[in-house]
Amino acid sequence: MSRIAPVMELSLGGKIGMMRAFNVALKEGRSAIVAVYSADFDIDPYSEMFFFPSDTLKLAAFTTQGELLWKKDLGRGVIPGIWFVPVFPFDLDGDGADEIWFVHNLDADHPLSLNSSVVERLDAETGETIGRYPWTYRDKNQTMSPLYRNFIAGGYAQGQPVLVTAQGTYGSMYLQGWNPDMSLRWETSIPESAPGARGSHLCPVLDLDEDGIDEILWGERCIELNGGRELFCADREAYCGHSDIVQPVLDPMAGAWQIYTIRESDENAVPRVVMFDGSGARVWGAVAYGHMDMGWSARLGEGGSQVVMAIRIGAKTCGPDGREHIERDEFVFDAATGAPVALPCSVYRTLPIDFDGDGCHELIRGGPGGDGQIIDRSGRVLGMAPGAVAMASKLMDLPGEQALCYEQDGTVRIWADLDAVDSEAALARYGHPFYRAAQRLTAVGYNLTLMSGI
Repeated sequence: MSRIAPVMELSLGGKIGMMRAFNVALKEGRSAIVAVYSADFDIDPYSEMFFFPSDTLKLAAFTTQGELLWKKDLGRGVIPGIWFVPVFPFDLDGDGADEIWFVHNLDADHPLSLNSSVVERLDAETGETIGRYPWTYRDKNQTMSPLYRNFIAGGYAQGQPVLVTAQGTYGSMYLQGWNPDMSLRWETSIPESAPGARGSHLCPVLDLDEDGIDEILWGERCIELNGGRELFCADREAYCGHSDIVQPVLDPMAGAWQIYTIRESDENAVPRVVMFDGSGARVWGAVAYGHMDMGWSARLGEGGSQVVMAIRIGAKTCGPDGREHIERDEFVFDAATGAPVALPCSVYRTLPIDFDGDGCHELIRGGPGGDGQIIDRSGRVLGMAPGAVAMASKLMDLPGEQALCYEQDGTVRIWADLDAVDSEAALARYGHPFYRAAQRLTAVGYNLTLMSGI
């Protein structure tokens, strides 16, 4: 049985057209949720999708009991778009409490300014600014779409935190690693002419080879965080395009990581959906052509085994009214073998979530434009969680995972299964180091589904 119901509700006041959210660790072992939101739908720097904002970008921190801790308006100089303003929680100084890091434009009269951007550091407890550091656009002679592709991430090298900043997705790409005192640790540049894949809309961070040093998956490239060295570039000679999704998937039987990718550009490259092993060697490939635009992994197979999904589109539109995908084809595969899998429902606009805590996933149709329907592996509708999903994870000290949903009128709710019971498999997932790392990345890129890879 499932009893899906709201367990927290608050209003942030005013319309919400877009929201990202993440957990933050506060002082004395406390925690909160920080939301990044605007009345506008997410604004993309691509010229055919860009529109002028009607609202400003805001941050708000609140508890899982619905207590608002603080709000911050970034003003009219900041464009409310995920690629303009990545936001990332990370404890760089090692005091046990996260700071909030984001790209801020300090020139309120020139929202596209390249010279007035900084990495701003907030106290997660109060929302107050505690540091500002230069943000450098390395190649200013680009069109708007490749230019305003900003990322912030972070991980650990032999226990020492390393903050990562990055610019670029489709052409030249630049990554920097920063020490706890914000001195430059390393810098890695990948010119547009370099062979191999471009970046992705996801940038997972994990210790792929278990040597005590985290790596960042930058597209189909693997870069270690100690010195910024590229360990491998999968399919370097076969693919030079942009991989829309890069998802680590843990094979529990083998105890090893695999890397799932779906490919958007370089249209002559085959296959379009690929699974690599943890060293970048191809395990299987599928789909002969097309623009692959969305994907996830989820424990929906026999015994909770992993399946992976990809959607091929003919075209897409994006603007003030949201995002639409045209001429869609859906593909689902067994993650281990690449064999096609038939699911009893459409996977469009769905996200995986383990509401009942049994170690397997349900699907919530909570992508922008979804209806909030919650569906189990058999296709049975368990309930509804209205609104779009900003985060699907272990948000509260309750069994199962919870979904943080927002509605246009400014209402924010956390939905949970009141009958959930955590299984041993679920508890193992929540305790895995990658689970916490992936929770931090829910505000950076399209990372809502990373936790489902374990």
